[in-house]
Amino acid sequence: MCNDYRYRMPLEQLIDEFAQLKIPLRFPAGRPNLEPRDDIRISERAPVILPDGEGAAALAMARWSWPGSSGKPVFNFRSDGRRFASGRCLIPADGFYEFTTPADPAAKRKDKWLFTLSDGGPFAIAGLWRAGAAKGEDAWTMLTGPPGPDIAPYHDRQIVLLRPADWGGWLFGQDNEADVLKTLPAGTLRVEKV
Repeated sequence: MCNDYRYRMPLEQLIDEFAQLKIPLRFPAGRPNLEPRDDIRISERAPVILPDGEGAAALAMARWSWPGSSGKPVFNFRSDGRRFASGRCLIPADGFYEFTTPADPAAKRKDKWLFTLSDGGPFAIAGLWRAGAAKGEDAWTMLTGPPGPDIAPYHDRQIVLLRPADWGGWLFGQDNEADVLKTLPAGTLRVEKV
């Protein structure tokens, strides 16, 4: 499952994407200085977009994962057949990674694959948010679903990717989960070994 992703999008571009959707993007903790990050891993703090209760979106910094009942971190959460009446969030990203067993048995590390949209456009990952979930710290997790044709050769699950047109519907609960939480058609993702 996805345990590493990339976020290089300038804040101005993110603001512009929300402006095109006619959704104000607010910064309750002040406008952040978001540095480009090639690797964001489980338990690290990263930007997440939440509904602010007034028809706008709010950017917050929060931890990726909360402790599960077994003590292991919940960093991915199955969306299959579930309803999410509250706690919806968006995780802005422009790439994510999957890891596979290397063809060379002598290799010490798994092969790392970067997935981006073929058209170079922005996306967000559908997620769930919990206030104070990790030792009093706000936390989020990524939703997963069955793999689409571009992911299936690399993994048997995939994170749910949303294009900007679906951001408002997911964030504000305007769209049925089945209409939004679906795999993308073949050829939507570009993959490269990194």
